[in-house]
Amino acid sequence: MRYLQIEKGSSPHTLSNYTRDIEAFYTFMARVGLDSLANVTYADLRAYLSELYEQSYARKTVSRKISSMRSFCHFLKREGLIEENVFAHASLPKAEGRLPQFLYEEEMQKLFEGISGNSALDLRDRAILELLYATGIRVSECCLLEIDHLDFSIGTVLVYGKGKKERYVPVGSYALKALQAYLTDGRPTLQSKNPVPTQQLFLNYRGSGLSERSYRTILTKRMEEAALFHRISPHKLRHSFATHLLNNGADLRVVQDLLGHEHLSTTQVYTHVTKDRLRDVYMNHHPRA
Repeated sequence: MRYLQIEKGSSPHTLSNYTRDIEAFYTFMARVGLDSLANVTYADLRAYLSELYEQSYARKTVSRKISSMRSFCHFLKREGLIEENVFAHASLPKAEGRLPQFLYEEEMQKLFEGISGNSALDLRDRAILELLYATGIRVSECCLLEIDHLDFSIGTVLVYGKGKKERYVPVGSYALKALQAYLTDGRPTLQSKNPVPTQQLFLNYRGSGLSERSYRTILTKRMEEAALFHRISPHKLRHSFATHLLNNGADLRVVQDLLGHEHLSTTQVYTHVTKDRLRDVYMNHHPRA
């Protein structure tokens, strides 16, 4: 874990996943009577994969678990602790070709209109929703935001992404207005309930910084109030951000930079189009439409 953190610059989220994945394989080893990674064979690996599929893990999760062990064994081999990395011979399951789930612009508008109050929590929740949709940042990145990361003069926010990479993301006028109202009339009220001051941007009702789980709870509550029958998550807002930009003509590489993706292939999942956009293009361009 120190190697991943210091030499590879992995994020806390990645470290947490790798720790769980490696511990899970050690649990499997204990169950089948393997006392050392050096004794793991390809047949043992196949048995582990079969067990994961029997437990109905998604392909993406199985792929991550194998990647975690492959990376771990690569490190052990480099350190001379094992002779062979059996996980290097494992083929990762083909990714499922599912389109990212998103909200339509009309649904987003209904969600915004559902937060009509002016209490400290209403101001906070409106600012969270506006910021997540305006910037497409991950909830883990939102948890790291501090007050001085916002620059109202030029309308940007400094975001610390995966691998401690920094990027500046533009913030739209609606989000800036909501953030200003929260910082002026909402956040001071929440902060007053905690004797220990914090610079974290979004606070809970006790004046402490919000956790990732809290963001999901807030969005679920607000969606129910807006009478929308979808499951919503901070990541669905990120999907909506990218989808709406591309549907309105944004360049794919610009969207890649805004999302903080290292590879363009990661962003290309958003090149799908909504049914409305598909129909408009068809009606306007097909000679017999």
